[in-house]
Amino acid sequence: MMAFKLVGLAGSFNRPSKTYALVDEVLSKTSCAYGVASTIFDLHDVGPSLGRAQWRKDLDEQAHKVLAQIVSADALVVGSPTFKGSYPGIFKHLIDLIEPHELRGKPVIIVGTGGGDRHALMVEHQLRPLFGFFMSHVMPTAIYASDRDFTDYKVSSEALSQRIDFAVQELRPFIPVNERPLAAAE
Repeated sequence: MMAFKLVGLAGSFNRPSKTYALVDEVLSKTSCAYGVASTIFDLHDVGPSLGRAQWRKDLDEQAHKVLAQIVSADALVVGSPTFKGSYPGIFKHLIDLIEPHELRGKPVIIVGTGGGDRHALMVEHQLRPLFGFFMSHVMPTAIYASDRDFTDYKVSSEALSQRIDFAVQELRPFIPVNERPLAAAE
């Protein structure tokens, strides 16, 4: 039997990145809650061929490997920084290279980051419809974090931590019972 595969995608090139830190925190809490392994990628991991690719076949081997991990995941945690009220174009370009059937029915936790509260609805108005197009199972709790929710690129807000916990709990029905630790299986 194959192990449940949880993959995180941080739609940012920056390192360090609050988006990466947030996706990583959600992955860590999910891994702890359900005993599943996780992998995280950012746009830097996808590599330079992404910007030059008009079609999926134009990606280099590195980008193909990352895309293969994303589409073969059992569940995703997808995060994006907010850029002028939406996700960055290069992040959307990566998503555009995925065929709709590849994400159909896949559970997805959506997260976003931004400088302040002004961008808080980006996750609802941009990311939720994007993954709705793919007919993914987007978890009801979307997570948004602003600069004040981090200290040295670590989640430091109790309210944000609680919101992450809610989203992780919502993923529970999608984790096979035989994959959960005994305490989480009941």
